[in-house]
Amino acid sequence: MILKTILLHAIDLAQPTSPPQGVNTQGLATFLRSFFAPLFLVIVSVVALFFLFTREITRFVQFIILAIAIGVIFYVPNIIEVTAKAIAGALGISAG
Repeated sequence: MILKTILLHAIDLAQPTSPPQGVNTQGLATFLRSFFAPLFLVIVSVVALFFLFTREITRFVQFIILAIAIGVIFYVPNIIEVTAKAIAGALGISAG
């Protein structure tokens, strides 16, 4: 029984298949966000704690503002597209 199952699977694997039509990137952005979000938060936390413990409040505030800006740019969906369209609209460039 086991040998029969192995042989049937081997025959199925030996059958020719159609070549892939392209790379499927659906969900890639979501995967990358979920992968890098914890890493980003850990790095931001460690650097922020360093600035707090060394009593460099000015650098701490600058770093937090920069971290929030980077977080918004990378983790809010379609923020770059929406911002580009808003800038183009403010400059009077019509989307064609």
